[in-house]
Amino acid sequence: MRDQATIPSIHAVDSRHGYAMLLMVVGSIAISFGGLVQRNIEVANPWQTNVYRSLGMLVAIALIIAIQNRGKVLNTIFSVGRFGIIAGALLSVAGICFIQALTHTTIANALFVLGAIPFFAALLARIFLGERLRRSTLITMMFAGCGLALMVFNGISIGSGFGNAMALMTAAGFASYAVVVRYKRRIDMLPALLISSALIILISVVVTGSDLSIPLNDILLLLFWGGCLSGFVNWMFIIASRHLAAAEVTLIMLLEFALGPIWVWLYIGEIPTRWTLIGGAIIITAVAVRAILELINKPRPEQTPSQPV
Repeated sequence: MRDQATIPSIHAVDSRHGYAMLLMVVGSIAISFGGLVQRNIEVANPWQTNVYRSLGMLVAIALIIAIQNRGKVLNTIFSVGRFGIIAGALLSVAGICFIQALTHTTIANALFVLGAIPFFAALLARIFLGERLRRSTLITMMFAGCGLALMVFNGISIGSGFGNAMALMTAAGFASYAVVVRYKRRIDMLPALLISSALIILISVVVTGSDLSIPLNDILLLLFWGGCLSGFVNWMFIIASRHLAAAEVTLIMLLEFALGPIWVWLYIGEIPTRWTLIGGAIIITAVAVRAILELINKPRPEQTPSQPV
């Protein structure tokens, strides 16, 4: 799952639009394999998973920051200020809950719940930033809520209520991060990811009592997941989001939530329940409809966009 550090504002379409679309599609397909990687972990528990996955991301993001800022990694981190630290803390909560969700419920359940992140963000932006909600957003939000309710109640009935609760916490954490970014748009997203990774490693090491002994195969898979499927892919998303409208990014991101359950079904045989599929379909459809309506109604480049979500 991407750490939603790539939620953009509305951008005018520019000459790099096609290149940005390709980056988003490739990145969304790549990151959709995260659930399959998690299901191939043999021994590592969720906290050990957090340590090595976050270590991979930390190294990848630090390398990118060092290249972009001529080695001034610490200066870049310190420049984010108080709200950058808050953003990183919110991402760390979301990251920890995400691994718990994947461990205690199906990949489909976890990813379909995360598909509702745009609606969580819209609601929080309304509460804390006073941003206006369009009627179309309210209607699609109600449909998404119905889909979430179906999945949560189904999860309780089949014994995966804790996993669904962790998925909801993950969505709330990512959405809260998005609201902080909207409030302080000058926050550098990459250092926030670095702060998040460091916090997750610290917390997880304390919880495990420094018991990090797991098979080499697990370590390599987790480093690959964190470094390549999360770290470098999130960097691709950040680059692409500068040249795309927010609704375009939202639509392409749905590839992750749609493809993730398919990979574990094809290669692991993990079949989601009927109610999970129905609820997930409602959520993804609601998000897609909202994004399409935004694209239809988006202001022309010469107009100054308002901030309804």
